[in-house]
Amino acid sequence: MEEKVLSGKKHGMFTLLCCVAVMLLAVAGVAYGAIIAGEDEISPLLIVSVVVLCVAWIPLAGLRILKPQEALVLTLFGKYVGTLKGEGFYAVNPFCSSINPAANTKLNQSGDVKTVKSVFGVKSDDETVSVGVTDKRISLKIMTLSNNRQKINDCLGNPVEIGIAVTWKIVDTAKAVFNVDNYKEYLSLQCDSALRNIVRIYPYDVSPNVDTTGDGLADEGSLRGSSEVVAERIKNEIQQRVEIAGIEVVEARITYLAYAPEIAAVMLQRQQASAIIDARKMIVDGAVGMVEMALDRLKEHGTVNLDEERKAQMVSNLLVVLCGNRDAQPVVNSGSVQ
Repeated sequence: MEEKVLSGKKHGMFTLLCCVAVMLLAVAGVAYGAIIAGEDEISPLLIVSVVVLCVAWIPLAGLRILKPQEALVLTLFGKYVGTLKGEGFYAVNPFCSSINPAANTKLNQSGDVKTVKSVFGVKSDDETVSVGVTDKRISLKIMTLSNNRQKINDCLGNPVEIGIAVTWKIVDTAKAVFNVDNYKEYLSLQCDSALRNIVRIYPYDVSPNVDTTGDGLADEGSLRGSSEVVAERIKNEIQQRVEIAGIEVVEARITYLAYAPEIAAVMLQRQQASAIIDARKMIVDGAVGMVEMALDRLKEHGTVNLDEERKAQMVSNLLVVLCGNRDAQPVVNSGSVQ
């Protein structure tokens, strides 16, 4: 169903003034008709004024007030009439009704504020029960949805906890109201579903022989290292799913990412061990390079001539000094080198 925006309906103030004027004239007609009426007959003016007074308030039921970035979907006896958009004081068919199936739905998001206008309240011992009319206006502002954290297995089977924040807005009110039962609940469900589909493609950390792009080649994609790419894929996945509901996804961001508590300690030890191994490898590579440079410089300048056994001892001592965790303790050799 396509959205139909109603234009030229900003006649609310004119309609209000006309109704008030007609009602005042009807009251005056009732009073004057009662004065001129005889004892045995009723003045026609009195009858007409009473009838006008009874029906003059009906157009007031069609008055609608909208604030900036608000919309109102109208139906007439079950048929979609159109949508009011933009701020203003509108006058529509008084028999039109407003529809917003998500008016009472409260999610963990911005924009979900109290929308029930209290008419009267019944106060009990622990709470106040309000009875009122639900506001049917639809917000066109950008809102942020932040669902609960999800526990999902990554492509390696490791359980991770992840949370996302999705900013969205309604661009087609007719689709939002008529194509889905409740567009807020629909968006929340599709966000969780899209999140699970994308997270299962990636490992938590970079792992060998893992294809995250679908081209058949291993890459270095991961949830922790490629958060921008993952967030963009989640956004596109959600957008494809909520297009039917007239919703535009502006942005999706990862707000929380961690291993599940049951494996967090083990994975932390694994990361620490991997970091130590990488650091040791770098130290050894640097130490070997320095030893090779020292031997080459000694040979180039002819500073000292060393046989293979002496070279082996020197290499061993240098590697111990360069790769050790503690400061080297110098030993002075007072003997002669042959």
